[in-house]
Amino acid sequence: MALTLFRGIQTRPLLPYSYAFSARKHVIFCSMQSTQAETAMKTKQQAPSNFTETARAKAVEKVLKDYEAIIGIETHVQLSTTTKAFCSCAYNYGSQPNSCICPVCMGLPGALPVLNSKVIKCAVMLGLALNCKLSMSSKFDRKQYFYPDLPKGYQISQFDIPIATDGSIDVDLPLEFGGGHRRFGITRVHMEEDAGKLLHTGSGNYSQVDLNRAGVPLLEIVSEPDMRTGIEAAEYAAELQRVVRYLGVSNGNMQEGSLRCDVNVSIRPIGQKQFGTKVEIKNLNSFSAMSRAIDFEIARQAELYDKGQADEVVQETRLWEEGSQKTVTMRKKEGLADYRYFPEPDLPEVILTEEYVNDIRDSLPELPEMKRRRYENLGLTMQDVLFLANDVNVAAFFDATIANVSDIKLAANWIMGDIAAYMKNEKLSINEIKLSPQELSELIASIKSGTISGKIGKEILLELMEKGGTVKGLIEEKDLVQIVDPAEIEKIIDKVIANNPKQLEQYRGGKTKLQGFFAGQVMKESKGKANPGLLNKILVEKLNAKS
Repeated sequence: MALTLFRGIQTRPLLPYSYAFSARKHVIFCSMQSTQAETAMKTKQQAPSNFTETARAKAVEKVLKDYEAIIGIETHVQLSTTTKAFCSCAYNYGSQPNSCICPVCMGLPGALPVLNSKVIKCAVMLGLALNCKLSMSSKFDRKQYFYPDLPKGYQISQFDIPIATDGSIDVDLPLEFGGGHRRFGITRVHMEEDAGKLLHTGSGNYSQVDLNRAGVPLLEIVSEPDMRTGIEAAEYAAELQRVVRYLGVSNGNMQEGSLRCDVNVSIRPIGQKQFGTKVEIKNLNSFSAMSRAIDFEIARQAELYDKGQADEVVQETRLWEEGSQKTVTMRKKEGLADYRYFPEPDLPEVILTEEYVNDIRDSLPELPEMKRRRYENLGLTMQDVLFLANDVNVAAFFDATIANVSDIKLAANWIMGDIAAYMKNEKLSINEIKLSPQELSELIASIKSGTISGKIGKEILLELMEKGGTVKGLIEEKDLVQIVDPAEIEKIIDKVIANNPKQLEQYRGGKTKLQGFFAGQVMKESKGKANPGLLNKILVEKLNAKS
């Protein structure tokens, strides 16, 4: 088989002082008998549970009166580097299986790894962003274990000297979950390579091995067991996603596997210092799923405690089933795995200099926590702050808009209201709409100065988002300048009143709500250009005038 593989391999240089290899784009599959696929299929066929969202929330609330949940998270972040961690192969999500491989990531004899320096930079950036202590001298280690998608039989990782330790991350909880500020500890951040991927067949008779992902650079972030609810855990993971996106080290897309979270959950009676037996939960594809899985697991463990069956909470890995809304056993853990770590002999130590670290520190962007505090100081509500700072591109759009606008709250309202609604309906990101921050600033200024009304402003906004253009250009092209001449507005009001004598009589007979009818007719007659303030002032005077 090795001869067959080598026929499709060509050499090409990686760096001036070393060489690597790249496979031509053909498809190679390795097959193995699989019982996991059968288990997964059986699991999917289970009947959905009636354990509803409301029931789960009530159950967890009741449980937490007697028990304390202890939650920690291990997060793997896939880095957005051009090439893999130790070879020159590019990795593109969704590529044909085994089309992004070479002898290094295939683990073929004689192939030597060469470290991608961008991985170090990303690790230092994230370590600084998470307030960690950096190891100025760290190393790589071999983590030995057998799995079909790990061709070398070991993973290059970091064991006893990770690149960053003892950090923290600050989180603002959403108002709908009680709000408040939390700080969660970070135990360590270390560099490692990813393994390949098993593709399970529908029949469950065998699995195929795709090595495209093998060797892709990862940063693993291990939290302290500081979280106490599913909401806290989900918000911690969401904040990590925001941080890596703000830094630009990863796209953080959970659906692509660029951000993967394994959650450890245990409970203990209130007042007990000793931790309970922890259970690991995998297959969490969204932050919502993470919160629900943790809540279910807390309730499940508490039920066993209440029945006097605490010993049945065993150390195991469980999968979250979205269909049945529950966790199911994947595999038991008999004890701690012996990975037989030892220093990676084919890679030198990673030595950082103070100058290198300081240059990276000085280049860090404003991070989510800093941005939220700045927005708060601008006078925005926490609801506004959480929305605007959630997406790095939305935050950049907002910052560019308010650079030329005095009314910051009004700018926030436009982005959170009409613009957000349009993006949701059209399934677009803020970078994909035609509107620029400069034109939004111009639009707000035109409304504030009275050049156009708010209603016309909404019409212009829609056209700008759909087709682009300029505010001034559209106002001139469509003759949308607001009527601010009292005499001209008075003429329109006189005409409307004269055309509606019956409604005038009813208004003067006590049906004062008809003022809205008259205002609407004036707006219709003026094609929405009458200044609302002047319109209402003159209209009230005319309607209440004695005939």
